[in-house]
Amino acid sequence: MLDSNETIIPMDPGTRLMKTVEGTMVNSTEYRSLIGCLRYLLHTRPDLIGKQSRAPFPKKAKGRSTSPLDLIYGVNTQEGKGTTGIIFYYGESPISWSTQKQATVALSSCESEFIAATAAATQALWLKRLLSRLTHSDEEKITILVDNKSAIALMKNPVFHERSKHIDTKYHFIRECVERDDIQVEFVSGDYQKADILTKALSKIRFLTMRQLIGLKELQGTVCD
Repeated sequence: MLDSNETIIPMDPGTRLMKTVEGTMVNSTEYRSLIGCLRYLLHTRPDLIGKQSRAPFPKKAKGRSTSPLDLIYGVNTQEGKGTTGIIFYYGESPISWSTQKQATVALSSCESEFIAATAAATQALWLKRLLSRLTHSDEEKITILVDNKSAIALMKNPVFHERSKHIDTKYHFIRECVERDDIQVEFVSGDYQKADILTKALSKIRFLTMRQLIGLKELQGTVCD
């Protein structure tokens, strides 16, 4: 990679990835080996988090072009399933992050955010109990930041049952968490939603801004043997 050109962003904004049956499949063993190497980067580089390990891509067919590796694009254009992106903070420091394709097709952005918030709630409660045991401190209320006001309304108000009765029952877990006061849900503007960097391809300026917001810093003056 020494002769390769550098790029600031991991994926061009607006890229649409499509599954194709044309071309020759790449060697799945070699592909998994490469992904395994990339996984080490993801432990310290949340801005590169992605779904590239789902399946190998076919090789480029003669006379046709293929899209680059999918790193942070938010929606699978064929399946219509959204991506849940989560970053957990302890104080001001990010301690855990993840991105995962949602199991069901959401009928709206509100429903997709509702599903993502439920996933965040389940992981957050586990982390809270783990930290409580490790630090021997009292469990504190968790705050989840969501950038969709309709989704927040669904989590707080059972009156919206008509809008959410079709959603899988397991995703209503977050409602119980809010009612029990285990989880506090707050609105955050999309301009400051740090998890966006995990779910979609951002423009250069927005990508650099989000990378700074999540607390990623460049190590300068470090010598690696």
